[in-house]
Amino acid sequence: MEKTILITGAGSGLGKGAALGLAEKGHRVIAPVETAPQVTSLREEAKAKGVDLEVFKMDIKNPQDLAQMLEYDFDIFVANAAINEGGPLAEVPMMNFRELFEVNVFSTLETAQIAARKFVEKGKGKIIFISSMAGITTTPYVGPYTATKHAIEGIAATMQKELEGFGVQVATINPGAFETGFNDRSAEAKWKWYDEGIHFTKKEDMEEADQALENQFDPADMIEKMIEIIPLDSHKYRTVYPPETEKQMKEEEAKLWDMEI
Repeated sequence: MEKTILITGAGSGLGKGAALGLAEKGHRVIAPVETAPQVTSLREEAKAKGVDLEVFKMDIKNPQDLAQMLEYDFDIFVANAAINEGGPLAEVPMMNFRELFEVNVFSTLETAQIAARKFVEKGKGKIIFISSMAGITTTPYVGPYTATKHAIEGIAATMQKELEGFGVQVATINPGAFETGFNDRSAEAKWKWYDEGIHFTKKEDMEEADQALENQFDPADMIEKMIEIIPLDSHKYRTVYPPETEKQMKEEEAKLWDMEI
């Protein structure tokens, strides 16, 4: 059955792929993007693929932009917009850390609140938070982003309990490490402020950690999984992909119960 789906952060990466793919499947997709150039780019790509997308600029930090959500009626809300930056938590500039929380947590929750009110009034609807394996696992020098996604996990799980009685579904999708450029840009960002002469974190340790990005997954597979899950009337609360990432997440959670320091 055709659904109306609003997905934030549709201008790049997994969000863009999912928006285009869902539209190709016949769903009505509302696809706000962060910047004006992304509007033009996404509209052109949709036209080239022969699909209809409702594309407009909506920086989720901008109250005027955010007000546009009120104008739309939709069945499913996908909170996908996010930014990423790495670096050691003991030394990351707090301005950078706050910016990640402003986008990934506070502004994301604000969009979810708008969707929740709409769905409660209708007595049905679904909110999907695009979380991450980083919402459950931890990786050295990915702490700033990890902290925001751990917060999203808490938000999603709590809202699931609070909204269930109103007929509103809440779920998460937790991708592993996919080669969209999102993770690579995060790894690069820390070098803008890191100074080997000032900071105690060893440069070689961070460089070694960055090498893990050489083995990222094909984003086409994750996009296909998102296209499958998002429109469904019923599915698991948490969808992790690929399966090896789910296994890794469960193993890391289990280890924490027995870990000693």
